[in-house]
Amino acid sequence: MPSLSLDFYTHSVDDVARALIGVTLTVDGVGGIIVETEAYDAADPASHSFAGRTARNAAMFGPVGHAYVYRIYGLHHCLNIVCGTPGSAVLIRAIEPQYGVDSMLEPRGIARPLRELCAGPGRLCAALGIDMALDGASLDRPPFRLEDVDTVSDIIIGPRIGITKAADRPRRFGLRGSPCLSRPFPRSD
Repeated sequence: MPSLSLDFYTHSVDDVARALIGVTLTVDGVGGIIVETEAYDAADPASHSFAGRTARNAAMFGPVGHAYVYRIYGLHHCLNIVCGTPGSAVLIRAIEPQYGVDSMLEPRGIARPLRELCAGPGRLCAALGIDMALDGASLDRPPFRLEDVDTVSDIIIGPRIGITKAADRPRRFGLRGSPCLSRPFPRSD
């Protein structure tokens, strides 16, 4: 499969968040299929960029196709992909582990069902070894590789989770039926 070009990330944050579902993400050859994302931009009160550029969120205002990595709760790292207009990024919430599963388990020293190994942004970053050293790194160069998909995924859309501001906005995207989501989507009957 071909790697995604930096042009892929020039579209709106919502379009990129949706298009990333089904894309393969690896870091040094370890990773899997992206099954859940969330979109954030500078006009969004839940976004780190809402109050403007700071030292912490500077990568969100940099070139598209670069990583914005931050720490949450002083413990976990979260991977975002800068895209669209300045201050826009897609949070990678979950992947389905496919490559290097044994190496994902080693540093964590815990036994987890495979479906939970990368279900959630903190778990995903721990499993792939993503930390602040990768903040601002280009996604079209090692250690990152993002590979395009041939088929369009069956995508479900719902409100974001883990936030208090603008939580009701339908900016969370997931692969319908994936057992590796961080949390189930609300039913929309």
